[in-house]
Amino acid sequence: MSAALPPFPHTEEPFGRTELLQLDTTAHEPDACLRADAARNRARLLDAAARLVAEHGAAGVTMEAVATAANVGKGTVFRRFGDRTGLLTALLDHSEKKFQAAFLGGPPPLGPGAPPVERLRAFGCAMLRRSAEQLDLQLAAEPSADRRFASPPLRVLHGHVALLLRQAVPDADTELVAHTLMGYLNPVLIHHLTRQCGMPLERLEAGWTDLVDRVTAPEHHTSAAPAPGPNS
Repeated sequence: MSAALPPFPHTEEPFGRTELLQLDTTAHEPDACLRADAARNRARLLDAAARLVAEHGAAGVTMEAVATAANVGKGTVFRRFGDRTGLLTALLDHSEKKFQAAFLGGPPPLGPGAPPVERLRAFGCAMLRRSAEQLDLQLAAEPSADRRFASPPLRVLHGHVALLLRQAVPDADTELVAHTLMGYLNPVLIHHLTRQCGMPLERLEAGWTDLVDRVTAPEHHTSAAPAPGPNS
């Protein structure tokens, strides 16, 4: 799934010029450019697989189940994706590209056109909802420690958060702050909070919004008055 990371835009560059991350999921495709009907069939199969993940978790995604959900023969699924691993890889790539399209060029506040703080709030809430819907799949694909922060999808997400932070709080160390914010959105933490601690997703979304507001609040607006001295 590795690919060269596209240059991340500077603040003044419009988001529309950023190319979506291209992940290598075409090992089983005879042509680089799929015919329109083949592309539609592939999208239909991936949509069926995404529904199965949402309803039954990653364990519910089998070649047979996807074929039944998409109303096609099992051989069609094998020809398109090769095996179950190829299907899951393509499913993650499909979801990632849709999400990238939403925050790079979709409607505000997730997409361009809203102030950076509003976009940060929307980005985190969208990430939380997306992770909750496909948590088993994301956990199954969680990279090892030596690859986690170098994976191209995570680098794109981190770069987007860092860019919005540079616009909102240009004096901050936005690279490090972006890592702090992205840590809140880690699927492993979301699994712990929602499934092991029983926290509702709404609480996580509220916590994200509060965290963004605290991180982006100008320090001179939040400085406390000096404590009274002993002779006051």
